[in-house]
Amino acid sequence: MSDKIIPRALMLMGPTASGKTAAALALARVLPIEIISVDSAMVFRDMNIGTAKPHADELALCPHHLIDIVSPEEAYSAARFSEDALRLIREIHARGRLPVLVGGTMLYFKALREGLSDLPQADAGLRAQIDRDAAAHGWPAVHAQLAALDAEAAARLHTTDAQRIQRALEIVTLTGRPLAESYARREEGADMQVEFMPLALAPSNRAVLHDNIATRFDTMLAGGFEEEVRGLRRRYALRLDMTSMRCVGYRQMWEYIDGVDDYGTMRFKGIAATRQLAKRQLTWLRQFRENWPDLVEIDSLAPDADAQVIAAARSWLSDAPPRGTLSSPAA
Repeated sequence: MSDKIIPRALMLMGPTASGKTAAALALARVLPIEIISVDSAMVFRDMNIGTAKPHADELALCPHHLIDIVSPEEAYSAARFSEDALRLIREIHARGRLPVLVGGTMLYFKALREGLSDLPQADAGLRAQIDRDAAAHGWPAVHAQLAALDAEAAARLHTTDAQRIQRALEIVTLTGRPLAESYARREEGADMQVEFMPLALAPSNRAVLHDNIATRFDTMLAGGFEEEVRGLRRRYALRLDMTSMRCVGYRQMWEYIDGVDDYGTMRFKGIAATRQLAKRQLTWLRQFRENWPDLVEIDSLAPDADAQVIAAARSWLSDAPPRGTLSSPAA
């Protein structure tokens, strides 16, 4: 058995509106933790209502990290998240506390634990050319370009899925190899440097989750979401194709402000887009279930879901360490 102390970190994941924040704060009341946000939208400053960021009283319960760290004019990647999260895990461990990674950006969880695919960085010039082609001929025509280079990759994408078509065509063009081959080439993940406990909150009833999504979106609208987006547009030099404005809800509100849609259509599209996000997140969870045999799943709709999360975390912390000498958080 190695004498090396390997940090432990709990991964608390699940679809949007599944109660992850409430469960994490319940943990903070009984265990010495620090929360690392795993949310590709919460990293942006001044995007508070539409990202459902924790309120000040919630943030005061324990330290939070990777919230409000970049301007909405900037981009933030899975690679940068992995670097930031691994550094924070070590720092939190050194303070004798338990890092708890909380969020719904499943790619970030996968990248941190398994490593990143060997993919090229974004090429601004190539992306601009792809955007020009799409503006001139439409995304189905760009999709056809991708199909000519990589039929398998194109077959997995809808002909109007602009963001994914653009990235797939960019990768295939820059690497000269099929997308699947690029994704198969992986850098080492953090799994050998950190002892992870993956824990998922997943609803037993999809209809209830959909109702919760609609309720939360309406709460955002009532809470000043439109004013938030108008303020962002005044404060920053934003474009609709920027990463921040591609976040669920923001694109729909932007188009409403521009007069593309009426209020009812904006609300309908915002809720529909959030439901689609939840569907993708649940698809990720199915993949994790297949590949991560240590994944613990809890019904997010159970009345004692938070208590189950606490019990699972305590049980994991009390188990004999499976590798190396693992530390538990100080009391």
